[in-house]
Amino acid sequence: MTRGPLSAAELTVWRTLLRAEAQISRQLQADLLARHDLPLGSYEVLTHLGEAPGGRLRMNDLADRVLLSRSGLTRLVDRMQRDGLVIRRPCPYDARGMYAALTSAGRDRLAEATPTYRQGVRDHVLSRLDEPDLRALGAILDKLADEEIPA
Repeated sequence: MTRGPLSAAELTVWRTLLRAEAQISRQLQADLLARHDLPLGSYEVLTHLGEAPGGRLRMNDLADRVLLSRSGLTRLVDRMQRDGLVIRRPCPYDARGMYAALTSAGRDRLAEATPTYRQGVRDHVLSRLDEPDLRALGAILDKLADEEIPA
């Protein structure tokens, strides 16, 4: 359904959404770097691996979850592997596939950084919204997240 060019009000909403996301990400990144020397992207990788069965995910699946390109994730995992937070393992049923797996050091780092991350979410987002705001934002975000993006 196309409705013609975006109105000034629509563009303002879109740009505000982008600005809010960038600001929140910068604040969370600053919190994690200051307290744990851990970039936000690395924290997201650790979180997804920590939630996965066996603490591992195929690299393609991990890239989809952290919203990075395959090459961007490869570079990030390279750095994290050098830091001892993750390791790569070959996929037993796909010779070309690789897993990223959480190390014990990665699990420890995740446990240390999670309270900082959660407090940042509370401080930079949730504390600024009342209950009706949270319900409305949740409903709006559900609508936006439900749409399938064509390949």
